[in-house]
Amino acid sequence: MAKSLNQRTIGVVTGSRADYGILAPLLRAIHEDGALALRLMVTGMHLSPEFGLTIEMIEGDGFPIAERVEMLVSSDTPEGIAKSMGLGTIGFAQAFARHRPDMLVVLGDRFEVHAATLAALPFKIPVAHIHGGELTEGAFDNSLRYSITQMSHLHFVATEEYGRRLIQMGEEPWRVLVCGALSLDNIKTVSLLTREEMESRTGLSLERSPLVVTFHPVTLEYELTEWQVDELLAAVGTIPLPILLTMPNADTGRSTIARKLNKFVEGRASARLVDNLGTQAYFSFMAIAAAMVGNSSSGIIEAMSFGLPVVNIGTRQRGRTRGANVIDVGYGREEIIAGIHTALSPGFRSRLQGQSNPYGDSRAAEKIVERIKEIALDNRLIVKRFYTVGSPTSVSS
Repeated sequence: MAKSLNQRTIGVVTGSRADYGILAPLLRAIHEDGALALRLMVTGMHLSPEFGLTIEMIEGDGFPIAERVEMLVSSDTPEGIAKSMGLGTIGFAQAFARHRPDMLVVLGDRFEVHAATLAALPFKIPVAHIHGGELTEGAFDNSLRYSITQMSHLHFVATEEYGRRLIQMGEEPWRVLVCGALSLDNIKTVSLLTREEMESRTGLSLERSPLVVTFHPVTLEYELTEWQVDELLAAVGTIPLPILLTMPNADTGRSTIARKLNKFVEGRASARLVDNLGTQAYFSFMAIAAAMVGNSSSGIIEAMSFGLPVVNIGTRQRGRTRGANVIDVGYGREEIIAGIHTALSPGFRSRLQGQSNPYGDSRAAEKIVERIKEIALDNRLIVKRFYTVGSPTSVSS
């Protein structure tokens, strides 16, 4: 869609199937708003055949792609990840030189997002950051998130607690808006698949409710990756239920996890490994699953909306606000097995009935679009001042 003279150009960065699924409601809202022109910038795992070339999924959804920023090298070593970060910064600098958006919207804490935000800095592009103020103590993404916060000019946070944390870091309160978790907007609009459709898509018999297993590298503990995934698989292998496993993110140690997962499903009729489910199928499995096991943010943020028990393993999500559905365990197989048995107990699940999700009311996209349309793109927005905690003010909501 061509930009009219009175439209604001909004650049949005997506680097993986995970953040694209979260961003989809906002992308639709921007794309359909006559006052805004979407400029979608696709990078990272989307452009890699190794990760399913998910840019094709974006094209299939009908969103115009403005930029394709190649940045991933094939190595998942610390050196390889650092090189990818550098290539990403160069690639986004070239993209911004071709076309400078009026505002750049970024989500989360991935190194691809950090590269885009860093490249935007010398261009004086206002950056709106979604999901700041959170903690994930087991991943270096935690440091990237707070670095992105310092380079951003607007903050769309999921909870009041996260908003207060940004103000504690010196962000001016008028820059911070509590909007809830954007991913929950999908729950209102996504039509769930039937069990038959899910069986057809995955080849997994779903006569019994499955375990959904999603485990990503713990980047500050990458030396322990092999042991961690061995303990996880030893634990879930004792559970007599169908098991759906998903592939990990492109982080340090990813290849080790992928190799172990592929070996686990060999010869197991009751287990399947999938590269990319997409939001619809992933939510569909969450709706029927017996429990979720692993260390994904989806277990912390979205699962409570389905009343789904979650066994959260290790430190990757340590520090995030939790619902009553989350059972935190260590990495040892016995602790994981005990957590799964707790999650599968009828009493635990029944206690989740009527519990609200602490991550909001599924209106995040609406709140974000309203803010980015009305905020003045002036010097007050660009020039950041340190806010001293104690002044009589509060977070917007």
